[in-house]
Amino acid sequence: MDARGPEAPSGGALRDAAENLFQELQEHIQALIATLNLRMEEMGNRLEDLQKNVNDLMVQAGIENSIKGQMT
Repeated sequence: MDARGPEAPSGGALRDAAENLFQELQEHIQALIATLNLRMEEMGNRLEDLQKNVNDLMVQAGIENSIKGQMT
């Protein structure tokens, strides 16, 4: 009778499992990076649109020149 209990996985099987897990993690991280980059680009576009709209409103209100004069 063997007192060591169930047989431990071989080094090769354990290494393969670790490599598979690492590969899955890399794929998930790459997907997250792609999603974050896309969302950051979208946010940048929204900020640019907001700035343009604010500038247009300032021109319509006739306050663009007075603000530029105060900043210089």
